[in-house]
Amino acid sequence: MTKKELSQLYYLNREIERDKLMLHELENAATNATSHITGLPHGADLADKTALAAEIADLRNEIDAKIQFTIVEYNRLVRYIHTIDDSLIRQILKFRHISGFSWREVAEHIGGGNTEGSVKMVYKRFFIKN
Repeated sequence: MTKKELSQLYYLNREIERDKLMLHELENAATNATSHITGLPHGADLADKTALAAEIADLRNEIDAKIQFTIVEYNRLVRYIHTIDDSLIRQILKFRHISGFSWREVAEHIGGGNTEGSVKMVYKRFFIKN
């Protein structure tokens, strides 16, 4: 598995959060709450409740599909990480790609005098070797 494949869970989660924000904005617009909807073309007729309801339903379905895919990705990452013999590498991969920690947070959670730079180097060497 590549670094890019391992990073997909992180990016999926960010995409879902952006979609949820857009959903919230659409729901506010549908209930006439004051909201600025980003991503809609200027001049969009927000008075058309039917169009808003359809957009909300589509976005909810899209979010649900992405959440299901996230579960599949999560399980795939966990299975891959469990195939690695080295405990340190497993911990680094779990903290970085499953928990979404920064390199500093990865080092702090691993402990043992590890630094941001040292865990990053172990990570890079693992991918060079594999």
